[in-house]
Amino acid sequence: MSIDLQFDRQHLWHPYTSMASPLPVYPVRSADGCKLYLDDGRVLIDGTSSWWAAIHGYNHPQLNAAVSAQLQQMSHVMFGGITHAPAVALGKLLLELVPANLQHIFYADSGSIAVEVALKMALQYQLALGNPQKSRVLSLRKAYHGDTFATMALCDPVDGMHAMFQAQLTLHLFAPAPTRAFNEDWQSADGDALRAMFAQHHQQLAAFVLEPVLQGAGGMRLYHPQYLRLARELCDQYQVLLICDEIATGFGRTGKLFAVDHAGIQPDIMCLGKALSGGYITLAATLCSSTVADGISRGAVGALMHGPTYMANPLACAVACASLKIIQTGIWQTQVAQIEQQLQLLKPLVQYPAVKAVRVLGAVGIVEMNGNIDVAKAQALMVAQGVWIRPFGNLFYLMPPYIIQTAELEQLIAALQFIVQQDVLHQAQALPGA
Repeated sequence: MSIDLQFDRQHLWHPYTSMASPLPVYPVRSADGCKLYLDDGRVLIDGTSSWWAAIHGYNHPQLNAAVSAQLQQMSHVMFGGITHAPAVALGKLLLELVPANLQHIFYADSGSIAVEVALKMALQYQLALGNPQKSRVLSLRKAYHGDTFATMALCDPVDGMHAMFQAQLTLHLFAPAPTRAFNEDWQSADGDALRAMFAQHHQQLAAFVLEPVLQGAGGMRLYHPQYLRLARELCDQYQVLLICDEIATGFGRTGKLFAVDHAGIQPDIMCLGKALSGGYITLAATLCSSTVADGISRGAVGALMHGPTYMANPLACAVACASLKIIQTGIWQTQVAQIEQQLQLLKPLVQYPAVKAVRVLGAVGIVEMNGNIDVAKAQALMVAQGVWIRPFGNLFYLMPPYIIQTAELEQLIAALQFIVQQDVLHQAQALPGA
């Protein structure tokens, strides 16, 4: 079946683009392994794992089999008053992997909703404990937590992609973004701003939410794990819940199974998504400690007031089980370590005038430019190089599937080496968005 690009251009609204002057789209006919096969016969090596989700690549036989088998039973059933084997099996697998204190799982249907559920948990918990004054949330500058209204309110209110909506958003508190880089020596003064925020506002704070170690769509910033340890200490000191948004970082992306493992801490609430289902079907989860679950459940309302129609979708849970069983083999550790070693070849790109910085951690390679990228021009050049890399703002990044072969990653790196030497920057403000 051919793809009607004229209809697409006139009627289909793609992410972070204009209907009046949309960015070009490239029609994909099929995908396999780390390759995207275009309608015109060209083949692209995927450097983004479809927004960081397809960690095992495309058309994976084990994941395909899980979907096919579940489809013969049922594709969906409501989770209200009903349960099913894939949801229970996935829950058991998750509890074998996540920090030990996280014992309760709320399934959601997207990462943004998982963060919204986490906020509800925190607010209901504080209400149940008789702390109605603890109704605000502390977030970080340069943060990104989603595109729905509650999650937009947690994103950077000045430099974030949702700044235009500030008048309609809940007013939260924001601490300065961590500045100490991942591999630098931590100094006690690096935590002074966060200590001051807690000392001044703790009586109002229900929770502190952050993306551990890697701030994603807010700027692809890597920061020191000691910041997480300090956050845990301050939350304990001031009776504030710590919410860790692991939607982008979970399941091995940063070289640890979860980014919080770099600091050896346990959050009170954790949000998972993206790679949870291996990039097959939208699925997310919000996990919390027994302390949080018991507090909510013993409150005046008792129930957690949320219930997505497609929560715990059987197809999604079944393929997530298959994905997590691959994770449990531990092969991801070797794969991610090899990717990290190869991504070091990006480091010399800092010699080029257009490049501001290069950062690498786990299966993440980031090239920060000295200006905003002309997305249409850059993507056309990269497609001509046989790769799919999705820039945003002033950033190029590689977050490939873990199964990527050495030669495939070599091609992605070579393409970036070529692109940063081309004139792909412009002075006009680029449309934000990952």
